[in-house]
Amino acid sequence: MKNNVLIVGGGMVGAAAAVELARQGCQVTIIENNPIEASAILGGDQVDIRVSAINRFSEALLDKLGAMPLIRASRHAPYHQLEAYEQNSEHLLFDKDEVSASHLGHLVENNIIQAALWAQFEAHMINVVKVSDAPIAVEQHLSSIELVYPEQRFSADLLIAADGGRSQLRSLSGIGVTGWQYQQHCMGILIKLDAPQQVKTWQEFKPTGPIAFLPMQAPYANLIWYHHSSELKRLQGLSKAELKEAVLEHFFELPGDFEIEHSAVFPLARQHANQYSIGRLVLVGDAAHTINPLAGQGVNLGFKDVAALGGCLLGCDDVGELARLHQYEKMRRKDNLLMMSMMDACYFGFSNELKPLKSLRSLALKLANNAGPLKREVLKHAMGGSF
Repeated sequence: MKNNVLIVGGGMVGAAAAVELARQGCQVTIIENNPIEASAILGGDQVDIRVSAINRFSEALLDKLGAMPLIRASRHAPYHQLEAYEQNSEHLLFDKDEVSASHLGHLVENNIIQAALWAQFEAHMINVVKVSDAPIAVEQHLSSIELVYPEQRFSADLLIAADGGRSQLRSLSGIGVTGWQYQQHCMGILIKLDAPQQVKTWQEFKPTGPIAFLPMQAPYANLIWYHHSSELKRLQGLSKAELKEAVLEHFFELPGDFEIEHSAVFPLARQHANQYSIGRLVLVGDAAHTINPLAGQGVNLGFKDVAALGGCLLGCDDVGELARLHQYEKMRRKDNLLMMSMMDACYFGFSNELKPLKSLRSLALKLANNAGPLKREVLKHAMGGSF
């Protein structure tokens, strides 16, 4: 008899979990309040402002799940270099040639990744149920788990919470989180560039917060601007022409002229679930951990969750077995916490204007850029560790 898996949330990570477990022979149902039409997104020309930096580990997983060929046939931008620097200081440059790779990763719109995964659902008989209501209870039983809505209920052997940082399933199950809101927010600005395809993504650390350039498939790119919420709210109120002038005052390394297409502001938070599972409920992606998006690692951590969970459940008779779910948490908690701490160290370390710390940062960047074998190992870790 097939294991029955219920997944709440059909975003990138939830959809990847669905395909991974369906490939293993599970009967998978996704509950989603906003189902998408994959073919319309993959064949459309509407560009998503939300972009992810897919590393080589995630690329390999998406290849295995059948999604990466569709991404390659749609909009995507391989990047060859990653640079981090502080104005008037040293810089740190990672290059694909340092690890003899064809590229370091891809910058892909989130909806393209999601649609490429949803396109696999029919072949794997993944059922999608639209439910607009919020769940009201999670009921645990010895050999099953039930998810209760105001007018219906679902039963499964395993319930996967892929419903984001404000996970309702996590709250209903009594799993607490530790974390905080960052003082700054983040603005994403989609621009249309008058420049050839760019292959370097960069981040500059400023006293007011980092800025970043993410080259999408030409002619598009995404600008990331960290600042206090009040300032970003002011920028949101500007006309496109006025916002362009503000961008030109802060982004000095843009490769050509540009026009602003769209912008949006996102709050920033770090949080980590106190446990990744309880009974037959398990958390993946942002439901388990949200991270400062400084280096675009959030979805990569989520895809690592999917790979680890799939590995732990492979071949088991009962996908809700506690020992398997605890094994998954053991595999992922340390790695997630390490990446969260590294991003915070960069964020807080480069946001401090104390003169001794500025000198130390400059020295650290110089040493890191000339670290040779150590630098290559850091780059391999950023690319996903194994691919």
